[in-house]
Amino acid sequence: MTLVEGGEVLALWLQRLMLRSPLSQQDQDIVRSFPGVIRKVDGTRDIVRLGERTSHVSLVVDGIVARFGQTADGNRQFTAFFIRGDMADLHAAVMPVVSSPLQSTCPTVLYQIDREIIRTAAAQSPSLAKAFWCDCVTESQIGAEWLVSIGRGSALSRIAHLLCELACRYGVMSGERDRFPLLLTQAHIGDAVGLTAVHVNRMIRALRESGSVIAEAGHVTIRDWDLLRRQGGFDPGYLHLNDLDSRSGLHIELELQ
Repeated sequence: MTLVEGGEVLALWLQRLMLRSPLSQQDQDIVRSFPGVIRKVDGTRDIVRLGERTSHVSLVVDGIVARFGQTADGNRQFTAFFIRGDMADLHAAVMPVVSSPLQSTCPTVLYQIDREIIRTAAAQSPSLAKAFWCDCVTESQIGAEWLVSIGRGSALSRIAHLLCELACRYGVMSGERDRFPLLLTQAHIGDAVGLTAVHVNRMIRALRESGSVIAEAGHVTIRDWDLLRRQGGFDPGYLHLNDLDSRSGLHIELELQ
């Protein structure tokens, strides 16, 4: 691991925070100044383990990090995906003992910040504390939406819903909603939506044949947003990407029709 200045990697997270929380220039400068270390992780590697006491939080610079639970017989269920610009375990700043382990799904780069730096910043700035809180609340609401999708959705709708969500989350960073990288195998998707890899393959083929998406060469291209949204029963409100008013200068439109 190499000690580095935050710079561009922290700007990714700051952009995420400001989608939901207005921050002063002073607050922005504080976030951009957070020192940390770069950690490179191979694919399918545990980043933090159950019961471990961690001293840092991890910002995803590149790749995808999955949160998971595991049964006694070793089967894993992914409960969240964290993409470029997401802080994968911000809650560790106040709850350092790991109750939800993290794993890389592909070669991943992290920027790890000492938890005490996050705690100090929150204690000194109520607006930063609120922004961190909003980030954690949104993460919990995404988890709740996943639960409904898996518990009540058909196999096809579960995958369509996940693709819609990833498209929106990547889209606010890149400005391109209709095409995004899919750094997940069919087995990863299956572990997120409660299906076998074979079933995932069939459902992706069904989505392709319906004309809503094309999935190839590590990317998804959305051909018909309205159709994919209906297939997934998807409403982006739970992502809270439209919450700031026009005074913030960061109002993001995610109209899917």
